[in-house]
Amino acid sequence: MGNIITRFAPSPTGYLHIGGVRTALFNWLYARHNNGKFILRIEDTDAIRSTQESTDAILDGMRWLGIDYDEGPFLQSNRLDIYKEYTQKLLDSGHAYYCDCTPDMLEAKRKKALEENQKPKYDGTCRDKGLKQGHDMVIRFKTPLTGATIIHDDIKGNVSFQNTELDDLIIQKSDGNPTYNFAVVVDDATMGITNIIRGDDHLNNTPRQINIYEALGLPVPHFAHVPMILGQDKTGLSKRHGATAVTMYKEMGFLPQAIINYLARLGWSHGDQEIFTLDELIDKFSLKNVGKSAGVFNLEKLEWLNSQHIISTPSEIILPHLMPFLKKHSLPVDDKDYITAGIETLKKRSKTLLEMADAIKFYLADDIEIDKKAGEKFLKADMLSYMEDIYLRLEKLEKYTEKSLENIFVQIMETHQIKFGKIAQPLRVALTGTTVSPGIFEIIIVLGKKRVVKRIKNAIQYIKMIKTS
Repeated sequence: MGNIITRFAPSPTGYLHIGGVRTALFNWLYARHNNGKFILRIEDTDAIRSTQESTDAILDGMRWLGIDYDEGPFLQSNRLDIYKEYTQKLLDSGHAYYCDCTPDMLEAKRKKALEENQKPKYDGTCRDKGLKQGHDMVIRFKTPLTGATIIHDDIKGNVSFQNTELDDLIIQKSDGNPTYNFAVVVDDATMGITNIIRGDDHLNNTPRQINIYEALGLPVPHFAHVPMILGQDKTGLSKRHGATAVTMYKEMGFLPQAIINYLARLGWSHGDQEIFTLDELIDKFSLKNVGKSAGVFNLEKLEWLNSQHIISTPSEIILPHLMPFLKKHSLPVDDKDYITAGIETLKKRSKTLLEMADAIKFYLADDIEIDKKAGEKFLKADMLSYMEDIYLRLEKLEKYTEKSLENIFVQIMETHQIKFGKIAQPLRVALTGTTVSPGIFEIIIVLGKKRVVKRIKNAIQYIKMIKTS
């Protein structure tokens, strides 16, 4: 296989849509798998709707996901002279012409075609007039009047369009700016794009673009149209189905590698394997295994995948992703090693980083608040002697190790003739404020002697207050 060059070409008119991310991902994986190049192009010729904010959101989203590019980002707004050059080539070769049909004229033609049960396409009024450049004129491409344009699609197979179904599309608007179907051909050709992988909502554009390639004498790239992503109701994924912007998934506490894994599997498969590392995806990705039916977005499946990636990702790598959530809760974040140790105990209990940030609060709070129901149930008067004994023994403990702690609790159980279950839940409430947490010994080790002793002392005071009230 020759040098593969793919691209992602979003329009900066809004957020980075989850469907756009999958398109970028498939192009990126295909390039990386084939040791090719991946190019980023920002299609910003729509001056009214395009914004710098949207461009920044695209770049930030790709950076967070780790989808890097070898060239770019190229801005279409900086390439207007190139489009004019290629427009002139089509005019000079007789493959394009000036058109002075007004919007009112075009609307009248459209209505007439509909009344006659004809397809409402441009009727070629100016095709052979030989008009010269003039005010408020557009330039149209001369679409072949006969024959068929065949797309050799790497996913769908051969797809044929009769040229009689296509009209003479506008390639340059009256303001001098190129239209999408023309600019994208010039861009892809001049950037050497060999493979175009995009959503199948672009399929109807492809025969028009192929005709332009051929009129310019340019090699036609390989096309692959990926089925769309649908919501649970089998309609196009939109805001009514939940979050569609990739930044929202970041805010919801998803790891970037989980998003990448999920979107790769949403329309592509490799046997029954569900969980992939990035290296595995690059190694195994192939267009042959891209399905022909639409993928259905399932948030529960994404949450499960995220939980698996949280478990398998080293805690020190999770740490920077968790930091923004901790800061949002105004929790202290200076002791990175301590937080990392806390993360390790919570990985198997967290579907998202949002859940982990909530669960880790008891580690980082200076003073925990004991849940009223938990306190009433487990920090009762009959627990006082046990708690006081635990407090005294831990306070005197010189070597705070797992073994020494185990010995202390064995002694306490023997002294009071009780089983560990008698003190486990009261101890959990004393240390965390709740009845749900990682294992008791995990907590005691991570919290450290100073925090544990302080919290048990506070629990003793809590019990005494309950006892005397």
